[in-house]
Amino acid sequence: MAQQIVKIRYITHITHDVLEIVTDKPEGFTFTAGQAVAVSINKIGWVNEVRPFSLTSIPEQYFLEFIIKVYPLHKGVTNHLLQLKEGDELILHNTFGAISYKGKGVFIAGGAGITPFISILRDLHSRKEVDSNKLIFANKTKEDIILEAELKAILKHNVVNIIADENVKGYAQGLISESFLKSHVSQSCKNVYLCGPPQMMEAVEGQLRQLNIDEKSITKEEF
Repeated sequence: MAQQIVKIRYITHITHDVLEIVTDKPEGFTFTAGQAVAVSINKIGWVNEVRPFSLTSIPEQYFLEFIIKVYPLHKGVTNHLLQLKEGDELILHNTFGAISYKGKGVFIAGGAGITPFISILRDLHSRKEVDSNKLIFANKTKEDIILEAELKAILKHNVVNIIADENVKGYAQGLISESFLKSHVSQSCKNVYLCGPPQMMEAVEGQLRQLNIDEKSITKEEF
């Protein structure tokens, strides 16, 4: 698609290192829940610094939303996002993405890998089609969990949070393991959606194979 410039309507922290950015939605802009868009900042020196960010709004909404993990020590695009304010502009390039909803199943996310799933789950919720979908969400600490309350409101008891670096009452503790997946993913599961850091995804894919989950049933996107 042709490049389109959008103004930031709203920008705030939703965790200690995650921003929510809401922008105008260009007329005729379309996307599928789960897709990302290539984005750059409309400022001198940043126009050609293009990065992929998942759209977390749903296709029918009149605005666009991005939920973005920032890395202040990297001194790159996400660090510069911390300096933006209402009225600043982003440039939208092309939309893309391997993840789209193919039917009920289990969503497995690591950290900011939850972002493509947010739009899908919000979209299902808006159409009252959440059904028995389940989310397994792995993070380092409780403080890192993105949109915990909203995801619980959407999925009710079908959210399982697992935390690696803390032992918190009511939360699974440690890393995702084969035995952990065995207790939450049925061998008859027809769809597994997987997104997270490459090392986490590689480990989970191997564990799913050991559980005889058909590789063709796994829809994945590296984050």
